[in-house]
Amino acid sequence: MDHLVQHIESLIFTTDHSISLEEIDSVLEEAFGLNFPDEQIIEAIEELRERYAAPGYAFEIVEIGGGYQFLTKGAYHNTVGVFLRQTTHKRLSRSALETLSIVAYRQPVTKSELEAIRGVSCDYAMQKLLEKELVMIVGRSDGPGRPLLYATSEKFMDYFGLKSMDDLPKPKEFSNLENAIGEHAPIEEDVENYRGRAATGKEEEE
Repeated sequence: MDHLVQHIESLIFTTDHSISLEEIDSVLEEAFGLNFPDEQIIEAIEELRERYAAPGYAFEIVEIGGGYQFLTKGAYHNTVGVFLRQTTHKRLSRSALETLSIVAYRQPVTKSELEAIRGVSCDYAMQKLLEKELVMIVGRSDGPGRPLLYATSEKFMDYFGLKSMDDLPKPKEFSNLENAIGEHAPIEEDVENYRGRAATGKEEEE
C-alpha cells in the first residue's frame, strides 16, 4: 500500500503511550481492509526510526513498554525537564513510590500483603496509584475474603521507560543507595534523565 510508512508514523505520533505492533496491525486492517505482514510493518517502523535518528530531529522513535513511541532525545532532556518542573506541581509521594515498588516486585499482591511489608496503611497511596493508572486490579486472591490483587500497568512501564519487567533493577543493585526507591536519588530524577518528561502526572506529596 502507498504511504504505509506515513500511516504508521501518524499512529505513533498520535498516541500518548507506546503503541504495539498488534495495535498498529489492527488499526491498519480495519482502516484499509488489508492484513499487513508483521515483517512489512516492522520494516516501515525501522525506516522511521532511522529517519528520526538523524541529528536534525530533537525526538526519536523508541521501542518501549512493548511498543513504539516518540520521545525526546537525551541531549534535550534537561531542557524538557526544566519546563516540566516549572509547569508540573504534582508528584508521586515517597509513600506512593514505596508502595509502587513493592507492587512491581511482588505482583500480583494484595493490599494486606503490601501493608505487612510497609508496616503502615497503604489506602491513600494505592488510591493515588490507581488514579494515575500506574497500578491496576488484576483479580482476586484465593485467600480468606478473596481480597483484590494488584499489579503494575502498561502505563507503569511507559512511565519508567521499561521495555519489559526484566528491565527493573535487580535486588542486589539496591546495595547502592542511589538505586533505592525513596532515597536521595529520587525516581523522579532518574526518569527525567532517561526520558525528559518524567514529572508528568505526578501526585502531590502526602
